[in-house]
Amino acid sequence: MSVRGRRMEQACRLHMVTWNVATAEPPADISSLLQLDSQTSTDLYIIGLQEVRATPIKYISDLIMDDSWSYLLMSTLAPKGYVKVTSVRMQGLLLLFFAQQAHLPFIRDIETTYTRTGFFGYWGNKGGVSVRFSLYGHMLCFLNCHLMAHMGYTLQRVDEFEYILDMQSFDLVNTPQILDHNVVFWFGDLNFRIADHGLHFLRSCINSGRFHLLWERDQLTMMKKKEPLLQEFEEGPLHFRPTYKFNPFSDTYDTSPESAWIGFTGKKRKPAWTDRILWRVKPKAATDEDEKLSSASSLDEHEESSIKVTQDVYTCNMEYGVSDHKPVMGIFTVEMNKKFETPLVNVAADGQWSADEDAVLSYTILETFPSSTSDWIGLYKIGFKSPQDFAAFAWVKDNEVPKIGEVVKIYMNKDKIPLLSGEYVLGYVGYNTQSIVGLSLPFQIMESKQAVLEGLLSEDLNGLNKAY
Repeated sequence: MSVRGRRMEQACRLHMVTWNVATAEPPADISSLLQLDSQTSTDLYIIGLQEVRATPIKYISDLIMDDSWSYLLMSTLAPKGYVKVTSVRMQGLLLLFFAQQAHLPFIRDIETTYTRTGFFGYWGNKGGVSVRFSLYGHMLCFLNCHLMAHMGYTLQRVDEFEYILDMQSFDLVNTPQILDHNVVFWFGDLNFRIADHGLHFLRSCINSGRFHLLWERDQLTMMKKKEPLLQEFEEGPLHFRPTYKFNPFSDTYDTSPESAWIGFTGKKRKPAWTDRILWRVKPKAATDEDEKLSSASSLDEHEESSIKVTQDVYTCNMEYGVSDHKPVMGIFTVEMNKKFETPLVNVAADGQWSADEDAVLSYTILETFPSSTSDWIGLYKIGFKSPQDFAAFAWVKDNEVPKIGEVVKIYMNKDKIPLLSGEYVLGYVGYNTQSIVGLSLPFQIMESKQAVLEGLLSEDLNGLNKAY
C-alpha cells in the first residue's frame, strides 16, 4: 500500500476469488490461484466459495474445527504475513477475508451476515453471505452469492439478488444495508447462462477465442440493459473462457451422456460464465446527500471520503480441475484517502521477554472506541493465522477502562510465555469489536533457561502451539 500526497492517498491491492468447488476437497497447492509469486504485493484477499461440502456430519465437524478449504487458505497465506480477519459460512457458501498484518488495526466495524433463498428461504444451499468492514474509514461490503440454477430462471436470479439486498442489514446507522456502503463487491456462482446459441456454435466461439460473439446473449449482460439496479454494478470484459461446465480434472467441457432422473431428462450443460465478480461504487449523488455538503470544509471532507476502484485483472484459472467450475480471479486497485493512520490502541512489550520471569507489557488507548474490561492482549507468533491463533494472552485491567492517553502496564505470567525463542507481536483484541485494534512492533522472546537445560528443540516443543 503506497502513501502519496498531503491527504494520505492510498492504493490498496485487492485480490478476489470466486469458485464453486462442487463439494470437492481442495487441491494440494493453491499458490497460483492466489498469485503468491507476483511482484506486486497484495493487501487484502477475499475468497468466496460455493458448494463447500456440507453434509450434516461434515458441517457440524466444520463448526468445531476449520473446514479443509479454510485450513488450506490460512496455512498458505499465514507464512506470507496474511491474517484471517473473519469468515462467514452458510452451509456450502463460505466467505473468507484475509489482510496483511500491518492493516489489522485499521480494519474496523467488521460484521457478517447471511440470507437463505433455497426452498422458499428455508434452506441455505442457495443465497448470499456477506462481510462488511471499514478500511481506513471507508465502508466496504463483499457479497458472495449462489443463485438459482438452470437456463430458464433468469428473472428469478435477479429477484433472489434483490431479496438478499433487502434482507441483509447491519448495525451501523450510516450503513444499515448493503448498498449504503462506499463500495460493494457482488460475486459468486450467479448462475447466469448464455441464451439461444446452440452447443456447436458456443464451442466453436470458445475454441477460437471469439468470446465477444457470446456477450450479447449472456443473461447477466442482457438483464443489465433492463434492470436499473444492475446498471449500477460494473464488470470487466469477459476475455476468458466460460467457467462452467467441465469434465473433472479436464479442460474439456461437459461430455456426460444424457440421462433420466425422476422424470427429468438430463442434457449436456452448455458452457456459461456462471462465476462472476462485479462491483458498485456508491453514486456521487447519494454520497453528497449523506454528507450534506454545504461549505468549503465539507467539500474537503467529501474529497477525503472519495474512493476509486480499478480492475487490473479479470480471468479464470484453468489449471484446477477438482470441480466442474473453474475459479475466477479479480484483482483490483482501490484508491482512497485515509481518514486516519493511527490505531485505536498503542501496545508495546517492555524490556526483555523470556519464560524465566513474568513479562511486562503496556497499552495506551489513543481514541474513544467501545472498549471493555473484557478486552485482552494476545501474544502472537509472527505468521499467526487469525486473532484466535494466539500463544498466550493477558486480560486488560478489569477494574475500569483507562483514560485516553493513559499508559497502563500489566503482567504476563512466565508460565504462559513460550520456552523457545521466536519473533512475536502483541495484539490488543477488543471484546466489542471482535478485532485487533492495536499491534505492537515485532519483538524477540529469548530462549528460556529451562529450554537450554532440557535441550528442547523446536520439533520437541513448538512455542506457538504450547499447551498451558
